[in-house]
Amino acid sequence: MITIVHEAANHRFVAVDAGKIAAEMTYSPLGDDRFIIDHTDVDAAYGGQGVGYQLVDAAVAHARANGMKILPLCPFAASVFKKKGDEYADVRF
Repeated sequence: MITIVHEAANHRFVAVDAGKIAAEMTYSPLGDDRFIIDHTDVDAAYGGQGVGYQLVDAAVAHARANGMKILPLCPFAASVFKKKGDEYADVRF
């Protein structure tokens, strides 16, 4: 079972499966109310399983809970934001 963990000190969200990092998404803070998603990497063994989407969803949930906005510069995150359209419009800047 994959668990998503926010490692705020390391500016990343990680997907952990049985103690192993299956994927990570890094971000760069911009002040207290914005951040840039700059990189997403999914281990090949977990490709096509939606793990990257789970990381983006976790970042969006974090942004909503904390009144933040996201700039998805990572190509993967940008594509997810484009696909989700209005669903993520409230957190995009």
